[in-house]
Amino acid sequence: MPAFARTIGIDYSGAQTPTASLKGLRVYQAEGDGMSVEVLPPPSPRKYWTRKGIAEWLVERLDEDVPALVGIDHGFSFPLRNFEVHGLLPDWPTFLDDFQRHWPTDEDHTYVDFVRNGAAGNGAARTGNARWRRLTEERAGGAKSVFHFDVQGQVAKSTHAGIPWLRFIRRELGDRVHFWPFDGWDIPQGKSAIAEVHPALWSRSFAREGRIGDQHDAYSIAAWLWRADCDGSLSAFLKPDLSPAERSVAQVEGWILGVPGLIRSGEGRDASVTPNACAPNVFRLH
Repeated sequence: MPAFARTIGIDYSGAQTPTASLKGLRVYQAEGDGMSVEVLPPPSPRKYWTRKGIAEWLVERLDEDVPALVGIDHGFSFPLRNFEVHGLLPDWPTFLDDFQRHWPTDEDHTYVDFVRNGAAGNGAARTGNARWRRLTEERAGGAKSVFHFDVQGQVAKSTHAGIPWLRFIRRELGDRVHFWPFDGWDIPQGKSAIAEVHPALWSRSFAREGRIGDQHDAYSIAAWLWRADCDGSLSAFLKPDLSPAERSVAQVEGWILGVPGLIRSGEGRDASVTPNACAPNVFRLH
């Protein structure tokens, strides 16, 4: 039986401010018949979602008595090297508080670049090196460092904009939501969970069907999560093949759901979409 009654895919953006209406912020949801459909923001003068609006909407959805799995495509933590250089405890909740104090990118009218340039917060005291990569980024191959700003395909800006909102959700919901893998590799039955994802792992396996890039990425997240839960393959992805030491590191740095742990010679896990017996009408391959 599927563990989740709802899956949610969020394609994130670190542009502008937390209250700015951004075309790059997209939300898709699958439930019931398994169709991944776009969720539009509540009616307002703003045409698109804001980061603040998404965080508040997630708190509402995850507070419902409906177990949901949410995938968000930005980094949830930093490389262990960052903890060592800045003398931080290897503890994710402590990291969230420390980061928000230095990078208050959840405050109204605050751009990520304001903190980078010294006009807000104290980002200079918590900078990192673009050469520092998390273990999961190394295993993912094409994933960029969370400190690699100002390049095509960067995840740095969305990560620095999004982490304070993970803290907000955690503070609002407490133990009603499981942040994977920081709260453990096993998600308790009946509990909602939030995981870091990398839509490039899956998006090419779905027909575009007229969706623009940001829409298709969010669609792919929700659709793949639904399929993986439905066909039973999700449990393997929630437990990547890591050594005990690597597992400890990943509970501080985080892990991208769908990235294999150890790829052995001649082996490897395919995170792409395969024909789905649960809902074959939903997943159309190229």
